[in-house]
Amino acid sequence: QVQLVESGGGSVQVGDSLRLSCRNSAPSISRHAMGWFRQTPGKEREVVAAVPWHGSGPWYARFVRGRFTISIDNDKNTVALQMNDLQPSDTAVYFCAAADVQATLIRGTADYWGQGTQVTVSS
Repeated sequence: QVQLVESGGGSVQVGDSLRLSCRNSAPSISRHAMGWFRQTPGKEREVVAAVPWHGSGPWYARFVRGRFTISIDNDKNTVALQMNDLQPSDTAVYFCAAADVQATLIRGTADYWGQGTQVTVSS
């Protein structure tokens, strides 16, 4: 029903920006909250940002510190994560995710996952 495909990852220097994009290649009539998670070796996957299907009231993890912006475009079936002022601690595999409601993502779970895209920030 839902198939998520991420793009936009890469290797950058400290302070640079990246824009991740996620496309639902199999959209359905069902509404989904969307979010971004990240994971590094030896650590559990953690939620970065989450937004309801209608796009209002985005939520961000504390470590974002105002640097990231999540946006959803239902006309194009995409969700994006604009990341500015990237730091080495942001290095991780970033996953797009979908769930029934935003609260599901905020508590660290999801119903659907993308394959992940690598973000590497070097000093």
